[in-house]
Amino acid sequence: MTDQWEQQDEAVDAVVIGGGAAGLNGALMLARSRRKVLVIDSGSPRNAPAEGVHGLLGREGVPPSELLRIGREEVRRYGGRILDSEVTDAVRSGDGFVVTLGDGRTVGARRLLVATGLRDVLPDIPGLAERWGRDLVHCPYCHGWEVRDRPIGIVATGEGSVHQALLFRQLSDDVVYLANGHEPDEAARTRFEALGVPVVEGRIAAVETADERITGVRLDDGTLVAREVLAVGSRMEARTQGLQSLGLRSVDLPGGMGTSIEADEFGRTGVPGVWAAGNVADAKAQVGAAAAAGALAGAQINAELALEDADRAVALRRSAAASR
Repeated sequence: MTDQWEQQDEAVDAVVIGGGAAGLNGALMLARSRRKVLVIDSGSPRNAPAEGVHGLLGREGVPPSELLRIGREEVRRYGGRILDSEVTDAVRSGDGFVVTLGDGRTVGARRLLVATGLRDVLPDIPGLAERWGRDLVHCPYCHGWEVRDRPIGIVATGEGSVHQALLFRQLSDDVVYLANGHEPDEAARTRFEALGVPVVEGRIAAVETADERITGVRLDDGTLVAREVLAVGSRMEARTQGLQSLGLRSVDLPGGMGTSIEADEFGRTGVPGVWAAGNVADAKAQVGAAAAAGALAGAQINAELALEDADRAVALRRSAAASR
């Protein structure tokens, strides 16, 4: 279900761009403060392929779609509105902003909360992307328990893959490191040998599957390395489509891991009136941390608006007194 939005509607206090955990929790805080808030969501959450959300106390294993359904209901309960659409542009207008939707309609807002999340860019290996979120995983805390005790292959993409291998080794005795052109250093090899993690040299030509399941990887020399699960570190890029006009600063993550929007600990960006929360500003945040960041940003936006409202009231009172 989506809320109706007409262009002639009056401007809102805040537009939240992105309706995942961060965006919805930010909207919840604003709505509970009796702010007029509109969430604009394109309906393409990063964790959509996953069967469940893990590591989230009180909601362990809940399907991502169910968590978002519950969150939307909670936002609406306090008067917040949710629109299934996408943002094609957002520009400053006076003291606020004008947000353009995919169908050309516009929405005015005093503040913006960007919670658009990340886009995962996977290695260009035939057959790999199709298994994303199923038997191709990336986070041992998000998916590790579900693939425990199975044959796991670490598809190396850089320095972080060594650490990834050590974490997945806690969950299975059968882990191999698929170097794929990213050779581990001497210290890593020593640890791998002690833990019984073989290093498989050579490039990966393709991922092999049967009956919609991974069966292994085929190396460029024709060798098949049998595996049931693959783990890979994706390049994580902040979703900023349609937001370029705002001038948000993008920063590179360590080790070439991707990009994020620069924001302080409260979610405040370098652009006055614009806040960012969740994975778009913190790539390492899991669902619980993203939601908490959204709540903090929402509270900070409300506090800033409250001060602005008070200052306007003071100015009006003085103006009225002067006109007597």
